Amino acid sequence: MANYKKPDYWQQKARKEGYPARSVYKLKEIDEKFGLFRVCKSGRPDIPRILDIGAAPGSWSLYVLRKFDGNGFLAAADLSPLSREFDKGLFDSGNFFFIQGDVTAAQVRESLLSKSPYNVIISDAAPGTTGNHIVDSARSLELAQTVVGYAQDALAAGGNLVVKIFQGGETNAVLKRMKTLFTTAKSYKPEACRSESVETYFLGLGRVT
Repeated sequence: MANYKKPDYWQQKARKEGYPARSVYKLKEIDEKFGLFRVCKSGRPDIPRILDIGAAPGSWSLYVLRKFDGNGFLAAADLSPLSREFDKGLFDSGNFFFIQGDVTAAQVRESLLSKSPYNVIISDAAPGTTGNHIVDSARSLELAQTVVGYAQDALAAGGNLVVKIFQGGETNAVLKRMKTLFTTAKSYKPEACRSESVETYFLGLGRVT
């Protein structure tokens, strides 16, 4: 197993800019390169709605809340609580909803689906790792399929999805499924990912009806 205890450039940058984790720069790069949240922008009469699955410690949720500056609505879920170190009250705002629990549980799923449809679904969720690549990729595959299931049931027409997945095994089955749901589906590994990491991100752009 790699030793991630020593802070690297991205971790130091995250704390300096008020985020609990380096993962924020993965989302930022994806957003800037692919216009992830463009579907939520000008010309839409409705309030943009976003879902963050696997939100803890909260960097991706903070990025979204700051990007929309009090506009729109963000729902988020995770087994773990969010870090309150940097949010400066944003997690207490009326346009943010967080539920702590398992996204595969019926009660959690029902709560999140009740606030749909969403314009964008984002997920940096990862399973607990064992160090066994085969086991870990299988768990990641199952989790990613759960996230895609949310997109299938709760994403508005034209909406976008980004989901993390560990490469290996049958993970291409997720991308194959996404190609039936989106105009464009592709794999992308942001610069902020550790070079030794097997993680990558699958993007679904333009939810088809």
